Amino acid sequence: MSDLEGYLRHVRACNPVVDEPFLPWLVEGRVVGWLRPALAEALERYPEVFRVLPQRVELAPGLDTFESRSQALARVGEQLAELGLVTPPMGELYPVTAGRREEACCIMDRAVAAWFGVRTFGQHLNGFLRRDGEIHMWIGRRARDRLVFPGRLDHLVAGGLPWGVGLWENLEKECWEEAGIPPPLARQAVPVGLVSYNRVAQRGFRSDVLYCYDLELSPDFEPRNTDGEVESFTLLPLEEVARLVRDTDEFKLNCNLVITDFLIRHGYIQPDEPGYLALNLGLRQPPGRLRTRAGDGARFIEIQTG
Repeated sequence: MSDLEGYLRHVRACNPVVDEPFLPWLVEGRVVGWLRPALAEALERYPEVFRVLPQRVELAPGLDTFESRSQALARVGEQLAELGLVTPPMGELYPVTAGRREEACCIMDRAVAAWFGVRTFGQHLNGFLRRDGEIHMWIGRRARDRLVFPGRLDHLVAGGLPWGVGLWENLEKECWEEAGIPPPLARQAVPVGLVSYNRVAQRGFRSDVLYCYDLELSPDFEPRNTDGEVESFTLLPLEEVARLVRDTDEFKLNCNLVITDFLIRHGYIQPDEPGYLALNLGLRQPPGRLRTRAGDGARFIEIQTG
């Protein structure tokens, strides 16, 4: 067994083999999402918006502008929510894209987009400090009323990246809301790359890209949540954070990947450890890759988009 097996299991959990069918959703010939067959069938009632074919779903060719597509998808999303087929809209818009978020062909409500397998973007910030030469990391515990992963451990700051908001603008907002970090301090965060993964959640196929940041804080900083999403904060030695990731499932699932990346970059996980290469490669999966098992269980089919 690899010495890094405890970390690798989280990579596999975020990139499992998909044992259920999904249909690709295309706009102008490019895959922008993945749909369960039941939802695709429901879209047949909207022929002015979707062309539902046996092997794929396409946006109607008459919807050829950013505005017309976005408006049509908003109407469909509201009606699907009334039918109980998707989560009610949240009023937060996300890009629909086969590539970068700046290349969006239209926008959808965040809650509805989750059912359409749309690629999503987020930001995670590792808040840490040095005490007696050792790294300590601030860890949050999610409020018990959170829709996903209630009560689980989380980053000091983490959130989605909606449409029309720049990365620094959004990071500043999330830093203040989640940890009481003022904008001038948030601007000191260092962009350190990204992690990405593809998995199936209750609502549908998830292809997530998380932009990662490190923020070194002073010993006298004390985080303070302002939006009710965090129950408490704890300052932990990096060794204990690593143990929690390696040996438990206490963290919100995708946080394990971002923290593992932090451990690699700060030398806690060394290149000569068995599994090091697999771990590094596993943290950055091509977005939009749906991995399905063939009927005999012996072969794998990979379809890459974007």
